[in-house]
Amino acid sequence: MKYMLLIHQGDTPTPPSEEWERLSEEEKGAVYADYQAINQTAGVRPGVHMQPPETATTVRVEDGRTLTTDGPFVAVKEALGGYLFLEADDLDAAIELASRIPAARMGGAVEVRPLVEY
Repeated sequence: MKYMLLIHQGDTPTPPSEEWERLSEEEKGAVYADYQAINQTAGVRPGVHMQPPETATTVRVEDGRTLTTDGPFVAVKEALGGYLFLEADDLDAAIELASRIPAARMGGAVEVRPLVEY
């Protein structure tokens, strides 16, 4: 089964930020090591690094007109911070990998969503 893991940063400290700088070098190293291990896991296809949510532009079409809004539609705290794709045997395996993503334990969440295969 193929899954998309959507990483919601929440309160997770990310570089460059004051919150990230307050982490010890050991904590920062652990976050980098965890992401590296996840990206090297069989079946994982990492997504690309995204700019912060406040750099987003939200697009809607109403009555044939394209409307744009600066920033994400959701509260920044709920915004998507990253993603990856995973091919796994089952949902339990996807959940296990999601639990290893640092954002899941540092104030964020990871949404595991099965992909439709045609």
